[in-house]
Amino acid sequence: MPESAKCLLIGSTEAYSGKSATVLGVAHQLRERGVNVAYGKPLGSFWSGTPGAGVEEDVQFVAQTLNLPSDRVLPTILSLDDHTIQQRILGQNQINYQQVLTEHYKIKNADLVLLEGTANLEEGSIFNLSLQQVAETLDAQTLLVARFHSLLVAGAIMSAHRRLGDRLLGAVINDVPEDRLEEVTTTVKPFLERQGIRILGIMPRSDLLRSVSVGQLAQQLHAEVLCRADRLDLMVESLSIGAMNVNSALKYFRKGRNMAVITGGDRTDIQLAALETSTQCLILTGQMPPSKDVLNRAEDLEIPILSVDLDTLTTVEIVDRAIGQVRIQEPVKVRHLHQLMTQHFDLDRLMKELGLEPAIPV
Repeated sequence: MPESAKCLLIGSTEAYSGKSATVLGVAHQLRERGVNVAYGKPLGSFWSGTPGAGVEEDVQFVAQTLNLPSDRVLPTILSLDDHTIQQRILGQNQINYQQVLTEHYKIKNADLVLLEGTANLEEGSIFNLSLQQVAETLDAQTLLVARFHSLLVAGAIMSAHRRLGDRLLGAVINDVPEDRLEEVTTTVKPFLERQGIRILGIMPRSDLLRSVSVGQLAQQLHAEVLCRADRLDLMVESLSIGAMNVNSALKYFRKGRNMAVITGGDRTDIQLAALETSTQCLILTGQMPPSKDVLNRAEDLEIPILSVDLDTLTTVEIVDRAIGQVRIQEPVKVRHLHQLMTQHFDLDRLMKELGLEPAIPV
């Protein structure tokens, strides 16, 4: 990298740790301080093309959200799809991707180049582009995002520190349940700091950030929208299955919040019960149309109804997988993310470690 452009690579210990959200949140705060930011995602999963020729969908979203000019949006040089990986394994792809990375990631008109890394520490290794290899190639410091599952998160971060060494600027512990926040703050953070690992943020779990829009569910399910196609922007945070008697179902539904309710198209009683609770959409299986009463009530309450040509188990698997593993591409999520990062991320410490001076006084 040119001397004038510092480089921060944001990586994660596992997929769906909140890396993309952290990139967006950090970039937004830096820009509010007047820091001139460039952004790129060297390795992608949702784009395919020749080296240096394309910009991945996620990159376009971040660039548009931050209103970055085109000369500060760097290309995705490699798509980690099966075809590309197979070519590499068979020896049909001998490209020196570290050289490609160096050539395409030269930028002089920024204070900081923010790079989004791969899903974990090893992804990209067969192209010599693991997280550590990218950091070394571009002389970048690394911010690690680790999703909280248990106190074992401390071990995962320590293991990453051993591998990244001085390249690890710090870590963010993400998705911490509300009732564990104090414990993580008062025990895990001090422990890791004593190991020489800076903890720059402890982010609370957010159902909204891990939610999925009804429109995205409809797309993934290849569903037919039976009513309220104008409300596909509603956000689903949880999944409920209506397969019991109506009295039990109503008690069950009342405990849920912003649900997608999956039930058979012939279960009018369950459908009507779900519509009277915190339901964001009905997903009907069995290719049986709902009754007029259900359609009319859903219209009045502005709740979309989706019909799928799938069995209940497959439908549940798709929806369950979608919730909690979606990209942050809805304005309501972006606004909420900015609030969380402002409250729980130590931007001042990050800027100090990077040697950045705010152009706009705090």
